[in-house]
Amino acid sequence: MTAPSANTTEASLQNDFIRQIIADDIKANKNDGRVVTRFPPEPNGYLHIGHAKSICLNFGIAAEQEGRQCYLRFDDTNPSKESVEYVESIKTDVHWLGYDWEDRLRHSSDYFDQLYEYAVALIKMGKAYVCSLTAEQIKGYRGTLREQGKNSPYRDRSIEENIDLFERMKAGEFADGEQVLRAKIDMASPNLNLRDPTIYRIKKVPHQMTGDKWCIYPMYDFTHCLSDAIEGITHSLCTLEFEDHRPLYDWFLDTLKTACHPQQIEFARLSLNYTVMSKRKLQELVENQHVNGWDDPRMPTLSGMRRRGYTPEAIREFCDRIGVTKNDTHIEMGVLENCIRSDLDPKTVRVMAVLKPLRVVIENYPEGQVEQLEAPYHPNDASMGSRQVPFSRVLYLEQDDFREVPPKKFFRLAPGREVRLRYAYFITCQAVIKNEQGEIVELRCTYDPETRGGSAPDGRKVKGTLHWVSEPHAITAEIRLYDRLFNQPNPGAGGIDFKAALNPNSMEILTNSQVEPSLANAVAGIRYQFERQGYFCVDSVDGLEGALVFNRIVTLRDSWAKIEKANYKDSL
Repeated sequence: MTAPSANTTEASLQNDFIRQIIADDIKANKNDGRVVTRFPPEPNGYLHIGHAKSICLNFGIAAEQEGRQCYLRFDDTNPSKESVEYVESIKTDVHWLGYDWEDRLRHSSDYFDQLYEYAVALIKMGKAYVCSLTAEQIKGYRGTLREQGKNSPYRDRSIEENIDLFERMKAGEFADGEQVLRAKIDMASPNLNLRDPTIYRIKKVPHQMTGDKWCIYPMYDFTHCLSDAIEGITHSLCTLEFEDHRPLYDWFLDTLKTACHPQQIEFARLSLNYTVMSKRKLQELVENQHVNGWDDPRMPTLSGMRRRGYTPEAIREFCDRIGVTKNDTHIEMGVLENCIRSDLDPKTVRVMAVLKPLRVVIENYPEGQVEQLEAPYHPNDASMGSRQVPFSRVLYLEQDDFREVPPKKFFRLAPGREVRLRYAYFITCQAVIKNEQGEIVELRCTYDPETRGGSAPDGRKVKGTLHWVSEPHAITAEIRLYDRLFNQPNPGAGGIDFKAALNPNSMEILTNSQVEPSLANAVAGIRYQFERQGYFCVDSVDGLEGALVFNRIVTLRDSWAKIEKANYKDSL
């Protein structure tokens, strides 16, 4: 783990407005100088890249100086949508990002008894009542931003009647939705969240932690602030959609006079182009089989990104680059892709793989001869060592590296043109062999034996350098080329179904790719740079013994692809 140092200086803690607030609080000895944060996910789905921002913020602040703490608390108040599977996946993701909650793992359900007592206390204070309106009626009574709400006809029930009804709710005497407990605040408040919000509802569903003990469950706004207070949280960091909930957060704590009153601070959530950040929408993609599960490498879930080959260091760097602000912004996918490239470039070994093979016969190379050529694992780090790459008369090149009629600025192989083979020789294309359908099936080339190692004694230069694999030594692999899951920057914008923006070409599977023999023992999770292609990772699910399956993590910056795209636009 490369978590922030415990000796971080005060100056470095002031690089965003939240850390500035915390620094000021420490200076003023607020909370006796304590700093306690929490990450409170609801276990109703897998975490995504947006949650990573909150994880890095909350756990990162706690890791920056000794004595700071961060809780991992599961907001498990809706058992009909939650599961142990989601709980375990969240734990895995937090650990993978490099953070540890140590002995501070909690569940909101740990506090159900105490929360019930808080609710009873509100009833006894005349600040809560049992309401028999239906959910639709409550919504109608609530009013709008332009209209005040109306008092429920059950708002003035006596304390004794409310206590009796609430106990009967707990005992299971009523059906789901028949009764709710509401806070008694102000139905005329301009803030809709203060118009007698529901704080308990009936749900006769077993809970993953408490079993059948409860058939009433507290609502999020009631549970969250009180759980914060129970744990002694000092700074309750949440996203901007909870800004209007802050008065309610404070109302519960002030009314109940809790010993600890955390400060809620809101920041902008992460919005990443070409994807969605709603667990409901992600679950819809999974359930309707638009993707192959929560860990599909195209998904923005942390489990999907981990399977694809992203590193926790890259995710943390991304969260650091985008920063913490009060302004909602859409982050370009390229920012995330640059973070993974920057992380992988200095530490990933280079190998050669031909994704779409084109057979090449070097006619003047001796039949049956094999040379072992020295190739470094990294061009800028000799400590990574080198490997032997076999060279023979028959090779594979990339189909895209040959053009029978080369366009302008195409410096790769073409009839009569000489190019360099990486770590090997100069070759020249002499003939193009086609099948009956006119498709190119083979190239006939010659090589210059004086250019071993990739340079000519006479000093002549070539502009193209191509990667290759020796046919007799090549290993067949399945390569999965992943692209963006959506083909629009903001899927669902304008009220259109977000699924209409799904990219039909988000995954291309190549079953006949050829890789160099050094990859014969590649194991799941290992990352490589396929020279001139991009960064790839052995799939952690399908890349098992007996199969070699690689996921493309991210492409390299391809200068020719940009030229080709520009030429296409010019032709329109």
